[in-house]
Amino acid sequence: MTDLVLVAGAWLDGTAWDDVVPGLRAAGHGAHPLTLAGLGGKRELPVGRQTHVTDIVAEVQRLDLRDVVLVGHSYSGIPVGQAAARLGARLARVVFVDACVPADGESFVSAWWQGPAALQGQLDGNGGLWAVPEAAEFEGQDLTGEQIARFRKDATPHPGAALADPAVLERPLGELPATYIKCLLDGPEPGEDVARLLTSERWELVTMETGHWPMFSRPGELAAILDKAAAS
Repeated sequence: MTDLVLVAGAWLDGTAWDDVVPGLRAAGHGAHPLTLAGLGGKRELPVGRQTHVTDIVAEVQRLDLRDVVLVGHSYSGIPVGQAAARLGARLARVVFVDACVPADGESFVSAWWQGPAALQGQLDGNGGLWAVPEAAEFEGQDLTGEQIARFRKDATPHPGAALADPAVLERPLGELPATYIKCLLDGPEPGEDVARLLTSERWELVTMETGHWPMFSRPGELAAILDKAAAS
């Protein structure tokens, strides 16, 4: 049995994986959705330097997990990638689900596709929080109206301190055994940083014909991909 620690992206807590967990457990795995500080039921917890990385490492240690697969979606690829580099022999694999990957000294804000000032302006205009997207922003992402409503109901404005936190990498990511899942409706190709990492013999690419939130749109297919990655 492999244990998978599941970390959803911006705005989302552990409940985002509710439709994925049954498939993983049916395949014989341990599935451990994690809610990061500042989100969901932990929204009152403070967030500062390296808080989300510490959350992930601490969860693995708290549960005393071995042969663990860390799964990071979207924003959470950044803290998951850093945590994976710190787990040593406990780590079996890291899986990035249509995710950002950490670069030493860079943050989610600093790498924002429209430039850091654009995202920082949104945070500054909303009390330091990244507002939950409006329903129209999910168009073209293979989500039903019901799924979008569920996403928005359970979402929390994301703490800007986490988004602006510079990554600290203790090992090059290319040295880690990794699977990158690219959701094709959110762009047909991985970014340049991911493409470089995929040249490593320890990295593999898997694609899904869905949007950026496959835990909502294609949970069974995602569970099957994670099951296969856990066996790699």
